[in-house]
Amino acid sequence: MVQTSYQIQKQQALEALEKVGISHLAKRQISQLSGGQQQRVFLARALVQEAEIYFMDEPFAAVDAATEQAIIELLQELNSKGKTVLCVHHDLATVSRYFDYLVLLNMRVVASGPTSETFTRENLQKTYGGKLNLLDDVAQALKNVGRP
Repeated sequence: MVQTSYQIQKQQALEALEKVGISHLAKRQISQLSGGQQQRVFLARALVQEAEIYFMDEPFAAVDAATEQAIIELLQELNSKGKTVLCVHHDLATVSRYFDYLVLLNMRVVASGPTSETFTRENLQKTYGGKLNLLDDVAQALKNVGRP
């Protein structure tokens, strides 16, 4: 039996929803989903496109830690297949774990390059105008992880 184009597209969509962990919600309208579920639908839509470059604006917003990890794994899988993944991301605590290249912006490019070289206190000070209370808060929060 030959599959029609519609059947193939439907199967691809269901597989993408499965990859982002929400295939059980496939028959729901987008307005019936939570913010995190909607975020995963948008990611599934992107996966079905099979693009060479993926632009994502905060793909981890409004999702729990397990879903965030699953999304990171999907993005890493895309990258391992030779796809380029560009993400807007504001969580300084996870930048160095998730991304291998970084562009810091503050009305202009402040610094760019491999994350290991670019994600420095000096560059972050330039990016945030010397206001590093936020960074100190992040550093303190990381130290307190797992403490009562």
